[in-house]
This record gives sequence, C-alpha cells and structure tokens, in this order.
Amino acid sequence: MLEGKATIQETDMPLEMQMQAMSSASEALDLFDALDCRNIAGHIKKEFDVVYGPGWQCVVGSSFGCFFTHSLGTFIYFHLETLQFLIFKGASA
Repeated sequence: MLEGKATIQETDMPLEMQMQAMSSASEALDLFDALDCRNIAGHIKKEFDVVYGPGWQCVVGSSFGCFFTHSLGTFIYFHLETLQFLIFKGASA
C-alpha cells in the first residue's frame, strides 16, 4: 500500500473524502499495472459511485489537462507514484 505517500495539489473535498481518494488510488495501483490508467480510473470511479453516490469522474495519467465544472466539495487533484489523479463529481444542471 502506498497510503500517505500522495501529494495533494488542489482539493475542496472534506478530509475523510480526501483520505478515501488516496486510499482508492493506492489500492488501484496494487491491483493494476501503473500503465493501465483506464482500469485504475475505473476502479476509483466505481468505488466513489458506491460510497458517495453516482456521477463521479476520474482521470488518471502522467500528463493531461482539462477544464470541468464540479459540485462544491467533490474535487481533488493529487500525485501518487508517477501518476496524477483527478477525481470529481459533475455539477448538477
């Protein structure tokens, strides 16, 4: 497990949710090859959908940019190992 080794770049999530995000990412890296970003992201998204309700998005990679709208208190961007993780819940219309 790599818990505690993540570096948060930006977040507006409550601390408990931040810990869940980093734990989920660590677990996904234990389950999948670090190059398998699709399955890593899918694992994290499914876990957040179950725990916090549907509508979560997860982007995992070593180099990406994006622009998105999110619900307040549901955004985290952090670095773990060689990958960046962006997790957020889409804003309601």
